[in-house]
Amino acid sequence: MFKTLLKNTDYIILICVLILFAIGVVAIFSAGYNTEVNKDEYIKQLIWFGASIIVMIIIWMLDYNMFDIGGYIIYGVSLVLLVAVLFTSGLMGAKSWFNLGGFLYQPSELMKIGVILCSAKAFSIYKNNISQTNKKKKIIIIAIIVLLFAIPVILILLQPDFGTAMAFFFICAFMLFKSGIKYRYIFAGVLLIIIMIPIVYFFVLNPTQQQRIKVFLNPELDPLDSGYNAIQSKIAVGSGMLFGTGLLKGAQTQYGYLPIKSSDFIFSVISEEMGFIVSALLVIIYSVLLIRIIAVSKNARDDFSSFIAIGVAGMFFFHFVQNIGMTIGLLPITGVPLPFVSYGGSSMLTNVIAIAIVLNISARKSQNMFLD
Repeated sequence: MFKTLLKNTDYIILICVLILFAIGVVAIFSAGYNTEVNKDEYIKQLIWFGASIIVMIIIWMLDYNMFDIGGYIIYGVSLVLLVAVLFTSGLMGAKSWFNLGGFLYQPSELMKIGVILCSAKAFSIYKNNISQTNKKKKIIIIAIIVLLFAIPVILILLQPDFGTAMAFFFICAFMLFKSGIKYRYIFAGVLLIIIMIPIVYFFVLNPTQQQRIKVFLNPELDPLDSGYNAIQSKIAVGSGMLFGTGLLKGAQTQYGYLPIKSSDFIFSVISEEMGFIVSALLVIIYSVLLIRIIAVSKNARDDFSSFIAIGVAGMFFFHFVQNIGMTIGLLPITGVPLPFVSYGGSSMLTNVIAIAIVLNISARKSQNMFLD
């Protein structure tokens, strides 16, 4: 059995993760090199990754049917923590973290895993066990799915953390496509989003978040305050050119012009000091990672595991696109980390757990990865 698991595991996914982590540690080391506050962050990142790898091995070896009950446990515990974190003192304008003796834990991160596992079960029931004529049962399942996503999203918006909340929408969207949703519902959803944009802007977003959108459209409106991060990030990305300025030699990174450089703007550090070639390599690796996860979803042995994998793909897709998009000025700036690259224990643990679950599913597939 163990040999079969080793044989079937998708090692390309694991290799992609290891390369991304290696690039990230180097970039985090450089980002904190000329500072006192962030100087040891790369060491903490190594500790978090080492602990996460142990968790990865354990999850990879588990019977994946345990993800069913495990999802409810993770969801329930994370829900309690999302309520509790609202009563903390807050950090950087948001009540999103617990301070655990120097390590910051963000409960919204692990909630992504809880939502993926619980909603995957609900989607699989909806797809396989609900008759097309049984409207009442269909409505109940749909209501459960909506609540599974809506409750944590509302709590996260109260922190407020709009960027993390958006990740849940992408997880849901990927699962909806997997479920074979009819196109009329997609058009209705797009229309609803268009209608909701002004409502969310004026009644949900706080003044700081509204200002970020204004600055995204025109950073020069406030170049020394709200537009500063966007401008400095684009300067860093552009100054790296093809081969970069060299490790520890980036002006924006080393002289403190680039903000939040070990987490939110780690891609800017990589672009400046390692250049376009490494930045493009990073994009290629993420693309390969997403393609392989989607392939695992396609070839999973049942709908439950298939929905889990596609939910993980949706989570990584959002983080990858949003983080890189905001650093190069294509998307508004949010506090969304770059998976396996940005500094952060909570996100690292969550991402590794997600990958471990996908590896578990790939190791237990009943058909060849490349068969239709």
